[in-house]
Amino acid sequence: MLRSEISSKYKWDLTKIYKTDEDFYKELEKVSKCLDKYDSYHDIMDSSKRLLEFMKFDEDISRRIEKIYTYAHLNNDADMSNPTYQEIYGKAKDIYSLYSEKTSFLSPLLLNYDYSLIENYEKEEEELKNYDKIFKEIYRYKPYTLNHDEEKILSSLSKILSNAEENYSYLTDVDMKFGTILVDGETKELNESNYSVYLKHKDRSVRREAFEKILSTYGEYKNTISSMFEGNVDALTTIARLRKYNSSLEASLFNEEIDPNVYNTLIDTVSNHLDVLFKYYDAKKSMLKLDELHLYDTYADVTTDYDKSYTFEEAKDLVIKATSVLGEKYTNIITKAFTDSWIDIYPNEAKRGGAYSGGSYDTLPYVLLNYEGTLNDVSTLAHELGHSVHSYLTRTNNSYVTGDYKIFVAEVASTVNELLLAKYILKTSTDNKEKLSILNELMGLYKATIYRQVMFAEFERDMHALKEEGTVLTSELLCDKYYELNKKYFGDNVYVDELIKNEWMRIPHFYYNFYVYKYAIGLSCASKIVSDIYNNVDGAVDRYINFLSSGSKKSPLELLKDTGCDLSTPNVVEEAIKMFDDLLDEYIKTYKMNEGE
Repeated sequence: MLRSEISSKYKWDLTKIYKTDEDFYKELEKVSKCLDKYDSYHDIMDSSKRLLEFMKFDEDISRRIEKIYTYAHLNNDADMSNPTYQEIYGKAKDIYSLYSEKTSFLSPLLLNYDYSLIENYEKEEEELKNYDKIFKEIYRYKPYTLNHDEEKILSSLSKILSNAEENYSYLTDVDMKFGTILVDGETKELNESNYSVYLKHKDRSVRREAFEKILSTYGEYKNTISSMFEGNVDALTTIARLRKYNSSLEASLFNEEIDPNVYNTLIDTVSNHLDVLFKYYDAKKSMLKLDELHLYDTYADVTTDYDKSYTFEEAKDLVIKATSVLGEKYTNIITKAFTDSWIDIYPNEAKRGGAYSGGSYDTLPYVLLNYEGTLNDVSTLAHELGHSVHSYLTRTNNSYVTGDYKIFVAEVASTVNELLLAKYILKTSTDNKEKLSILNELMGLYKATIYRQVMFAEFERDMHALKEEGTVLTSELLCDKYYELNKKYFGDNVYVDELIKNEWMRIPHFYYNFYVYKYAIGLSCASKIVSDIYNNVDGAVDRYINFLSSGSKKSPLELLKDTGCDLSTPNVVEEAIKMFDDLLDEYIKTYKMNEGE
């Protein structure tokens, strides 16, 4: 369907950013003319008044550019074939890039001076305290910042140092081909997109063939991919050493103020509770009626086909009712999203796939969907609205300087909504098939997000540590270490097929610098928050709403601690695993009821 054929009531209203494209271009021209003024601000440390003048000027320009970029990329994503918005998006990216270049002098300039000068200037000009968070963030990096010439050299090498990730992407996304497999009597081309679908197929021969072809193909490229992987690890460990971090792990976590102990505690805690995961696999083996559960069986769908469709109005009603436990303030914002045209609902030709929540400090927190009416689509709606409410509360309760939040905490808000939706349907549904479908999705969520991502996190940590000790990361070593980890995480009752040793090669997140652990942390914290709310723990809702409203006034760990999620101990992750265990019991019970056992 063409975008022009969809009623405006199902589209987001971007005229609330700029009424017309002409207004966008007028603002773009005005801001462009202002950028040259940055060249006159290299003397900002000469006086407190001069520094304050610059910070106000920069805030104004930054906010306007973010608004420009938001309008451009949202319009472009709605119809990526529209040449008007292709051009507008290109213009927005250009001005964003120029802005970054013009402001690149700020950190090096400030770090030439002791922080005491900033403190003195803040006493002279009270308004400078409004920007204290920016100053502290810049100076936080001072111990790890090299001199001007060295920083310039590293900056010039940034593209070269990211070559491993780029080359890996070209190889695995473009060049590699996985052949064909037989699915339901038809020959189908196998690729990374449909691999996960075929692993869930009820026909075991389809699952096995997909598994074997994908991983055998990766094995043919093991020397090339191992070289890329080691190159990426080498770049991270070398930069960390040059900047005088204790490790590449510490360097990667520093941006979000996360202590490596949090990362290590997560791995240790999950490792101490693998029994619940083994219980899940034992249940799946029984449900699939298999004598031997292979790795390619662990994703198989054990539920009876469930294809209930939900209208968008039904989805809207479900999300509002499910989140009503968070109070009227929260549901009023959710309702506003529906009534004030925050959401672009249905797919259209050339619309960007997937879903997201996006916006800037001075726009609405818009939501892009491609709603088709499945249960997963309803969950996606709840998920993205979790992000949007988080953004809305953050921006309306904070200045621009603290009116954003770190990625580390972002997935907590969205996952809370997913869990609330699932719990609401489980509580109110009278359809065992619907309940089983929800429980099946939850089992997959916990298994993939806590256990699988933590296995990845352990592999990544250990390979970086080996490199820092001087070990050469050969393809044989990488494959053997990954195989041993799989044996640990799947236990004695799952047959760990030898081909799994090649699976690490298909994980792009290993090029994202210690990212995967955030998924497990997000779900663990969301589980704790939802559990407290459902158990009527005193102040749980107020603490959560305060968390959503706090922006970046505190570090991510401090913000989460305020909700009751103290990540310095194993308790939060252990509670999430307990929730997984309880849901697993309900899953087994509901399955037996559904199957008439």
